[in-house]
Amino acid sequence: MALADHFRELRARLMRSLLVFVVLFFVALFFYEELLDLILEPYNHAREVLEADVSTEAYVKGATGPLMLQLKLCGIAALVLASPYWLYQIWGFLVPGLTAREKRWSRVFAAVAGPLFLGGVALGYYVLPKGLEVLIGFTPDGMQNLVEFGEYFSFFTRMLLVFGIAMEIPLFVIMLNLAGIITGKQIGAYRPWIIVGTFIFAAVATPSTDPFAMSILAGVMTALFLLSEVVARFLDRWRGRRATGTDQWADDEISTL
Repeated sequence: MALADHFRELRARLMRSLLVFVVLFFVALFFYEELLDLILEPYNHAREVLEADVSTEAYVKGATGPLMLQLKLCGIAALVLASPYWLYQIWGFLVPGLTAREKRWSRVFAAVAGPLFLGGVALGYYVLPKGLEVLIGFTPDGMQNLVEFGEYFSFFTRMLLVFGIAMEIPLFVIMLNLAGIITGKQIGAYRPWIIVGTFIFAAVATPSTDPFAMSILAGVMTALFLLSEVVARFLDRWRGRRATGTDQWADDEISTL
């Protein structure tokens, strides 16, 4: 198509995605109380555990705070619920420019990336109460901890996004291997540094900064990295056998010939 036709197609896909987002936004307004309970559940759990030691309350700041809270919460919920549709629109816009082999691999990665991200979000939601318990537990004796909901919601969102995106990093490693940029043997050679880097990344990226959440994230990422190394080595051997009819040498080794 001509460039103008591509822009018209992009505009149409954006408008359809926006329409779905608006519809789901109004649907989310009807379930605002349920969404609010879901977001506050980790905080309420931490407050129950710390009830004997720390007095803590959540509050909304300002006269317009409750309205902005409702709009922000329903907007995020609509964006997440509409993600399958707008991701499909992105896919539909890009797929005509891909080769048959690229289409095949992109379907595989799309099928794996989605569950990995959702698994990371679920893991982040699971460890969040423990992280809040550790952080709020630093409140000095005789003082009350007041949690502003806007800040808490931003912290909540960052925590889940960090865990979700972190689960995608090993998948990116396999993509680099399929592209021929790195090999399984190279990953194995740098394995100790990868593990150390994983723990440093978890310590910096985890918003709660508590050792429990950091250790959980780093442990899961390390396991996925080791799995990606195994997959990369298998792919290297498979490509070597297909290209030469033998697995005598790895892809990054020089033969005696």
